Amino acid sequence: MTLVTPQRTAAAAAFDHLAVDYDAVFTHSSIGSAQRAAVWECAKSIFTPHSRLLELNCGTGEDAIHFAEQGFNITSCDISPAMISQARRKALQTHTNDHIRFYVQANEKIGDLPEKHPFSGCFSNFSGLNCVKDLNGLSSSLAPMLLPGSPLLFCFSTRYCLWEIAWHLLRADLSRCSRRWSGYHETTLGDTILSVYYPTCREISRSFAQDFRLIAVYGIGITVPPSYVEPWIAKRPGLLQTLQRIDTAIYRLPMINRLGDHMLLHLERLHS
Repeated sequence: MTLVTPQRTAAAAAFDHLAVDYDAVFTHSSIGSAQRAAVWECAKSIFTPHSRLLELNCGTGEDAIHFAEQGFNITSCDISPAMISQARRKALQTHTNDHIRFYVQANEKIGDLPEKHPFSGCFSNFSGLNCVKDLNGLSSSLAPMLLPGSPLLFCFSTRYCLWEIAWHLLRADLSRCSRRWSGYHETTLGDTILSVYYPTCREISRSFAQDFRLIAVYGIGITVPPSYVEPWIAKRPGLLQTLQRIDTAIYRLPMINRLGDHMLLHLERLHS
């Protein structure tokens, strides 16, 4: 297991602020668990068992540990040293550390990763890529790191989330209702202002088009609500289970699959 520390950035500071409480607030919440289970179900049929995966924005390592337990070998990266520290601790506790290598590495510098061997797939969960302004640059960096035909599975926050629109409209909060619509929003984490981008599926596909093709789009959190609804939905576990079943039935539907809290894009590395 490797721990590498780069120069601290504003984004690193922002996510360092979240690291200690992230699992309690999101990972182990009923909404976080429901949305992550939906992502894992999609990943099960996309990634080849026991292959080598590159993970971007690994956070506290929940996905890395899951894949390691499934027999994958994972190289997991995050810009936040505090997130990597949490992930490293969890990997030791779950005895998955022999299958995971952690690096503190920004998406924009992923081409500088010490491991130069080609990977068989790439994964990024829950909106880490929404903090990347230049997706074209990311695509160019990833292409030589992946074997031809390798799948990418990227989970982005959507530009238009039906739950978010309805939730804040009912509270007459028009600014929060429309915060994603322009494709750009600034949020404050601790003392840091973080830029967040909301590219459409078409924009993402265009950014990766030179070396990758879009295979499918899956909706994550279409009827299952965003995480800030947790205090309300936690009191209604039966309702959440019903919403999960609805999502399972509709998550592939065209257009509907882009109106959830997240959209999961399956891309494939071109052969030439």
